[in-house]
Amino acid sequence: MGTNGGQIDRRDVIKAAGAAGTAGLVGLAGCSGGGGGGGGESEYPELGNYPIEGDTATFGFNVPQSGPYASEGEDELRAYELAVDHLNNGGGWVDSQFDDLSGDGVLDYQIDSVSGDTATDADTARQSASRMIQRDEVIMVTGGSSSAVAIAVQELCQRENTPFMACLTHSNDTTGQNCVRYGFREMFNAYMTGQALAPVLTDEYGDDLQFYQLYADYSWGQTVQESMNQFLTEAGWEEVDSVATPLGTSDYSSYLSEAANSGADVLLLDHYGLDGATSVSQAVDAGLDEDMELVVPLYNRPMAEAAGAAIEGVFGTVAWDSQIDNTPSQEFLQAFQDEYDRIPSGPAQLAYGQTLQYAAAAERAGTFYPPEVIRQLEDYEYDNVGMGPETMRGCDHQAQRDVPVVRGLPESEQAEGQYFEIINVTGRDELGYACDAGPAGECELGEYGDE
Repeated sequence: MGTNGGQIDRRDVIKAAGAAGTAGLVGLAGCSGGGGGGGGESEYPELGNYPIEGDTATFGFNVPQSGPYASEGEDELRAYELAVDHLNNGGGWVDSQFDDLSGDGVLDYQIDSVSGDTATDADTARQSASRMIQRDEVIMVTGGSSSAVAIAVQELCQRENTPFMACLTHSNDTTGQNCVRYGFREMFNAYMTGQALAPVLTDEYGDDLQFYQLYADYSWGQTVQESMNQFLTEAGWEEVDSVATPLGTSDYSSYLSEAANSGADVLLLDHYGLDGATSVSQAVDAGLDEDMELVVPLYNRPMAEAAGAAIEGVFGTVAWDSQIDNTPSQEFLQAFQDEYDRIPSGPAQLAYGQTLQYAAAAERAGTFYPPEVIRQLEDYEYDNVGMGPETMRGCDHQAQRDVPVVRGLPESEQAEGQYFEIINVTGRDELGYACDAGPAGECELGEYGDE
């Protein structure tokens, strides 16, 4: 259910061989890439943790199991474990959406996994990923709920020649100035949130308004502040001020008091996870919503659940939501519910999809040799993860995809797994930027490692 810019994949080779007869198959076998299960012979040199020894390939799941983004990490880990089960035993998208996958392992290897706790801290995450690569010999790393974490880990993976399939990371820098050849991102970025959200906010609240921003003081919050300022200013609004807040802040009262006295019409709370739930709840408790409109640029289900009634009427964007009514989305919802008896979050959908995307790319490449897997991901077109047609762009490894805009529901209408209504799904043709513009203009991917 995808194409790779005209490149011939492993299935095409097999079909061609079949048409040519048995002799043709023998002649083509040496061209199909790396060896099969059991660490067979390969035409490729050693690189990173390739070739794999034994008959098991190990994936590394590096997620926040403590810290302000721990709820997101718990749901990511559920989805990662579900993906491994489906890769080995069939089920979910492996059976229905990914033609390259068989449900009998990947490239004749059974898939195993190890997990680590990033603690929502870049240094901790880097150490965890390094252990996975050096001790556990993982062939791929995925995870993250903090852009600082994702950037740190993908830089490590670039040095170690180990592909990194970023899960939740929203900073422009991940596929902008900090992009790497070995990193890929399905999640849209802050720039795209600004593009999707600004028209909705101006339509809802009017023109010529003043806004104030509180933002998390690290890569993600900084680029959200920059992008929202850019697109709201272009729409005719004026930023009164923007103030950085430390990650993990538990008391926003002094920051909120300054915002309330600013005279601004709209307050943007550029916080996420537990921080986002805390800041919006404290803003409502302090009565700021009586004189100012509140906006949370990036939502997710655990965050909305923790904030409860405070999110009523509050606009934002989400990675994915179970309300999205298409076949892949509903299949994932059903598979996750069957396994865990709970509604999956957007971070869970990202985790599940990125694991299968990597596995499918390895199948198309016919090998786990990292440069060949990377080449199969670059400029790959797909429509199988519930967000419509997408392209994993080759120039910056940023998915070109739709962005859902949502508004928080009143507490009386909230139910398990449903905390906001989808206002608009902004199509990818209305979003994004050229390879020499926006965040991509600062991207230099680096080497494949086989030059």
